[in-house]
Amino acid sequence: MKIEPALIEARGLSKTYPGRRESDPSTLALEDFDITVSAHEVACVVGPSGCGKTTLLNIIAGFETPSSGSLKVRGQTITGPHPDRSVVFQQPALFPWLTVWDNITLGPRLRGVNLQTLEESTKKVLLSVGLAGFEHHFPYQLSGGMRQRVQLARVLVASPDVILMDEPFGALDAQTRVVMHEVVLKVWSEYRPTIFFITHDVEEALILSDCIYVMTRRPGRIKERIDVPFNRPRSYALIGDPEFASLRARIVGILRNEWLEAQE
Repeated sequence: MKIEPALIEARGLSKTYPGRRESDPSTLALEDFDITVSAHEVACVVGPSGCGKTTLLNIIAGFETPSSGSLKVRGQTITGPHPDRSVVFQQPALFPWLTVWDNITLGPRLRGVNLQTLEESTKKVLLSVGLAGFEHHFPYQLSGGMRQRVQLARVLVASPDVILMDEPFGALDAQTRVVMHEVVLKVWSEYRPTIFFITHDVEEALILSDCIYVMTRRPGRIKERIDVPFNRPRSYALIGDPEFASLRARIVGILRNEWLEAQE
């Protein structure tokens, strides 16, 4: 795989939450976190519940600020949310009174994007995510998986530098998750976006990612970075690969040890 320039860089990133009252102890959520995500790379974070995964994603999105350390995108320090970083949430954040088309195009229209260009890119994206023919449906008329496709389409139309995904398929049934994994693989092959996502699903991480950061229990630190060796394009046939099974067992073993140490 060609080495691309770094797009996201975190150095010594830490986050501490103060107690609700002055007498309450503070909570160290992230500690001394270093990551590098290259352009066009798919990077993933897995870790025990409560280890700070969502906190890390929120800091990259600009929803929260770090307590110490640095975090940059394209060499610029993150100071807040920005269209160059778009988020696909676990629960679809769609406007129920807008159609699929209007949900996807709302942001670019508000930013003054050329309408003809927007129409062409929206039609292309709808084909990519498998929503062609559903342009005039409302969110309540769609399945959970299709609503997630709308979120993904809305992000792709905006052409951000980074797509952030917060356990985007965690609420879906197993069969729908498989379909969504294949949608993401197809989207990456067509658009080659930079994707940073968090998940509890080790199999999902291995299927979609180029590298996986395995976190410790809280305070969240990097336990191990694992480079995923499988070439693209990928398919779900990967799950039958012996090396896939070996990597899955290795990551699950790391997470299990973290859980066991927490019980001591």
